[in-house]
Amino acid sequence: MTGMDRKQKRVFVKTYGCQMNVYDSERMMDALGSSGYSAVASPEAAELILLNTCHIREKAAEKVYSEIGRLRRLKHDAAASGRQVLIGVTGCVAQAEGQEIMRRAPEVDLVVGPQSYQRLPDVVARAAGGARVVETEFAVRDKFAALDRPIAAREKRYSAFLTVQEGCDKFCSFCVVPYTRGAEVSRSAAAIIAEARRLAGDGVREVTLLGQNVNAWRGETPSGRGLGLGDLLFSLAEIPGIDRLRYTTSHPRDMDDVLIAAHRDIDAVMPYLHLPVQSGSDRVLAAMNRRHSRADYLALIDRIREARPDIALAGDFIVGFPGEEEADFADTLSIVDAVGYASAFSFKYSPRPGTPAADRPQVDGADAADRLSRLQERLGKAQADFNSSRIGMTADVLFERWGRHPGQIVGRSPWLSPVQVFAPESLIGSISSVVITGCGSNSLFGCLPVDLDGDAPVLEATA
Repeated sequence: MTGMDRKQKRVFVKTYGCQMNVYDSERMMDALGSSGYSAVASPEAAELILLNTCHIREKAAEKVYSEIGRLRRLKHDAAASGRQVLIGVTGCVAQAEGQEIMRRAPEVDLVVGPQSYQRLPDVVARAAGGARVVETEFAVRDKFAALDRPIAAREKRYSAFLTVQEGCDKFCSFCVVPYTRGAEVSRSAAAIIAEARRLAGDGVREVTLLGQNVNAWRGETPSGRGLGLGDLLFSLAEIPGIDRLRYTTSHPRDMDDVLIAAHRDIDAVMPYLHLPVQSGSDRVLAAMNRRHSRADYLALIDRIREARPDIALAGDFIVGFPGEEEADFADTLSIVDAVGYASAFSFKYSPRPGTPAADRPQVDGADAADRLSRLQERLGKAQADFNSSRIGMTADVLFERWGRHPGQIVGRSPWLSPVQVFAPESLIGSISSVVITGCGSNSLFGCLPVDLDGDAPVLEATA
């Protein structure tokens, strides 16, 4: 490779946005590892810098261009010293603005969309030879074929993501995903189960199934019987070593009876569900093309809670959507109170070019910002109430890493919240019972039951 010694091929990947991007960054590293690349922790140490972008957040493209601007000097200085550094943009911004990125940022050498990561080593080789390459064709089945190959060896970990589905056919009027990730496509059940078995063999205890609309996953048995995500969860729960199963992100219209039954009947399916509603107003939901009503959503929540009373619910909200009025926003606040979310993501609407809502009259920015502040205050109270309700409970925690304080380790509760405990580091990688003794805004604190009458430190917090 021009300007690069094979022993010195190093790559830095900066990941923006969703869990799907985190997973994709890992798979890009797997692909590049077979070409002799190793990961480094800073762009200054790399010969290849990849920005794996997300188009969901506000001003996503501008943030990418700003980052490219910061890397321009690094690339120039490396060239002056005779070292070639390649800059690549991947992810949803790459898919949406591939040619525009090349026009606006001449220092970018390669642009690769989410469906083309299996071709990344070839694209990098072409870029190293002097070509500027844009690879944004939709070939998701080719990508799934690449995912079906065994992954490279990596550091020990106890939870992992597993892609089962990509794309979305819902065409919400605010969302760019159908245009950047394409139509809904499902990975085969056999391939998913095979990868889950490989993960279990590597010591993974918890698997999170990923998809832009994960509960739209569809498969079939060898005899041709149709399968849904609930059926897939029943199969994955039979794999020895996989003790916990999660999935994200879901659409209310695809929560069927079998999937709800999986929450009731499978111990490995954790009592946590991310189920975005976006708005509590029927008028705004119709304008968003969500194709469910407020009543539909609340009835679905009742069915889910009947099946799994201890479930923690997470949501997504957009405020300031075109046409939203104060009465619509009041409906959103009331649905927060009705559901009692354990956690939520909330955003002020920002137009995405090419989506139907982008050309509609926009809500005043100050009004939208005020509504977002009020919504986040209400959501913060709901989360605090949920966390406080856990105090005194005993929960099984999967310990994954060391904490910030000596003698402290951190794991995940069944409800996905971090749990901080003073306990032996030998418990990392195990699932242990923990008595919840306190909570903060985002974390729970606890102790091992054997420490309740002993001298081990117990951390309690209210902030």
